Amino acid sequence: MARYLITSALPYINGIKHLGNLAGSMLPADIHARFRRLQGHEVLFICATDEHGTPAELAAAEASQDVASYCAEQYKIQKDACVGFKLSFDHFGRSSNPPNHKLTQHFCEVLEKNGLIEERVSKQIYSIDDRRFLPDRYVEGTCPNCGFERARGDQCDNCG
Repeated sequence: MARYLITSALPYINGIKHLGNLAGSMLPADIHARFRRLQGHEVLFICATDEHGTPAELAAAEASQDVASYCAEQYKIQKDACVGFKLSFDHFGRSSNPPNHKLTQHFCEVLEKNGLIEERVSKQIYSIDDRRFLPDRYVEGTCPNCGFERARGDQCDNCG
């Protein structure tokens, strides 16, 4: 008997998921977990809402809520949807939970201790008005490669 740790892409917290999200990542992982269990293997099938980053920030602002409240509300909706679709998660958590932070810090400390993290310098756009560096999704303008005028900081729909 083998042991399997299975997860799917963590769904962003920015709104209710649609059938494409289910079919694209969660359902294939669920099928794999069920198959391995039927074979008699030990399976731990986990997933969580991704509550970090720009998608959560933008969705919370659009809903006129602070990020923490918005994420708590959306987590319940997404967890209920997973239960409704009868996904066989052993654990469906939140990326914002303290145990997740502690585990992430542990992994980073091990990587650092083994010399696998290096410091790098990167150029970023800073907003004087907001007094912070801007994530790519906040940056819109002309693509420096092809001149397309509606490019985002992380992508150009004209040249890729």
